Formats: sequence, C-alpha cells, structure tokens
Amino acid sequence: MLKSRTYIAIPPGMTIKEMLVERGMNQKEFAARMDLSEKHVSRLINGDVQLTQDVAYRLESVLGVPAFFWNNLESTYRETLIKVDAENEMENDEAIARLLPYSEMASFGWVQKTNKIKEKVLFLRQFWEVSKLTLLDNAMITRIACRRLAITEKSDLALMAWAQKVKRDARQIKASPINIERLIAQLPGIRQMTMWSPDEFSKKLQELLVDCGIALVFVPHLKGSFLHGATFVDGRKIVLGLTVRGNDGDRFWFSLFHEFAHIILGHIGQLNGVSKEDEEAADRWAADQLIAPSKYKAFVEKRRFSRESITEFAKTIDIATGIVVGRLQKDNFVRYDAFNDLKTRYTINEQ
Repeated sequence: MLKSRTYIAIPPGMTIKEMLVERGMNQKEFAARMDLSEKHVSRLINGDVQLTQDVAYRLESVLGVPAFFWNNLESTYRETLIKVDAENEMENDEAIARLLPYSEMASFGWVQKTNKIKEKVLFLRQFWEVSKLTLLDNAMITRIACRRLAITEKSDLALMAWAQKVKRDARQIKASPINIERLIAQLPGIRQMTMWSPDEFSKKLQELLVDCGIALVFVPHLKGSFLHGATFVDGRKIVLGLTVRGNDGDRFWFSLFHEFAHIILGHIGQLNGVSKEDEEAADRWAADQLIAPSKYKAFVEKRRFSRESITEFAKTIDIATGIVVGRLQKDNFVRYDAFNDLKTRYTINEQ
C-alpha cells in the first residue's frame, strides 16, 4: 500500500488476503489452487505484480468473485498509484523549487512569472527538460566543470540553473570540431583583447572560439550561485559560460582563462566534477597566462606599487591595467580598495 497526502493506493491483493483469512486458507494452499507459484502469489498480494486478466478469471473460480471485479480493482489501483507518485513527486519538487531564485530567473526571462508553487515546478521542469526536479541529482544531467553538486543546497541549485541557461543558449551556436591545439595557439591573441572594450572583443572572441569547437555564452549572474564561469561538454562541442553585466574586467578575463585551463588541462567531462586540486591548478594556470611569472616576480620585487608604476608595468606587458591591479590585490601587495578606478566595468549583452 502506497499513499500520498491525498491518495491511498490499495492493491487488489489486500482484498485477496482478507478473503483468504475469512476462509482460513494460507497462501501456500491458495497458490496451489490458483496454479501459481507461492512467490508470485506473495507478490500479487503485496501489489508488486499486475493482476492480469488470466489471474482475474482464476480468482473467479477459486474465490467465487467475478473477474470484472478484480479487473476493476487492478485498474483503480494502477490509476491511484500514478496519482500517489505524481503528488509525492510534486511535493518533493516543490521543496526544490523553494530553494531556487525563481523570481530572479523569471526577471531574466528564463522561466515564466508566477507566484503559484505548482506552476513554478512545471515551468522549472520544462526549463531543465526533466520529468521531475529530483532528477537534477543525476550527474549525467548536470555535469559541469565545477565542484560536485547537491540539490539540497541553494547555491548549487542556483549554479545548476545558471549552467542550464548556458546550455540552452549554446544550442543556437554551431561550432567546429573540438580542437584544443588551435585554442592554445589563439591564446596570445585572446590575451591582447584585454585591452579592447567589450563591444570590440565580445563578437570576435565568440567567433574565434567557435573555430576551436567552443561555444562561448554570456549569461547574467544569478544571485547565490557564487559563480563567474563554467565549462562542460555538450554533444560535440565544449560549452563555456561566463557571467556578464557589471563584472570587473579583471574578473572577467581571469574567469575566462580559468575556464580555458579546465579545457586545456583536461578537467572537463569528469563524472564527479573538478577537484580542489583541479581548481587550484586552473587558478595558477590562468594567473601565469595573463601575467608571465618571471615578469610579475621582477615587478613585485621592486616593491613600488604606485599608480604610475602599475600603469607602466601593464603597458610594458601589453595587458589591461585592471588585471595587474586585481592580481596585486589578490596577492595582498595592495589593498582591495586601492586603484579600483584603474579597473574597467564590463557590460556585455547576452548573445
């Protein structure tokens, strides 16, 4: 017997069991009279197997109750089972929906606006393209280059929602076969784009990466996701998503090169996501690609961190000044509130 808040699914076997008790007949004798195995009878009484028309006619002979009665009981039981499962799944999904930043997702146009929790669940199932939200626990559905996910955590659910939007948008992008060597060859040119404005580099960057088999998608930051970028394989292309709108330029470029590291170092496509060691390796790789270690070491050893020296150093290594500022802040050579006017705030329209 299974039940939900509203429904109780009682298998026909409960009625059979009651009739056997009335007759003082045990299941072993009943199985012999029905010409069925004891195991099958046990499963029939527990509702684990379907009561077929053949069994219904046997019951008519053994218990003296018409076959149509048993067929109707079975039909009602199966219909109620569906209602029980649906209601229980809805309640489970409602709990997940309440953890998601639904209003923000609706403001971005990712899902339809509604205040009704059941409608939210239906729209979220359509957004994720799943029959129930509890399936988001399946790594095959939410596999991305990030820490392992759990659908019990608000931050992980927000991350999953962001990544799903990236995945859906990336479907519109046709990419060449994946070519990691081509990506590596393009890195110097991509690094030079740090000196350009978003209007100048965004389209060019997307086109360049498409030739490498990478679909670059810009998606608004979703509160609570604690995420600036993510990478995963979808079909025959790599999808790389970055947050946009009001993002500091240094953070944007570091996030981009961090995701490049996951691609080049072979971190994407792992069933359990990336490890802490993978993330640390990606951070080091990105930092070294943006600012050569030898040049950075020579600069910081001088201990001269004035506005003029920082600007001159950025100019000599052909990189945006804000990236140098961000690196110095990260390494505690300057305060986090120092020289932020040398950084550029990006606004990139989603494509």
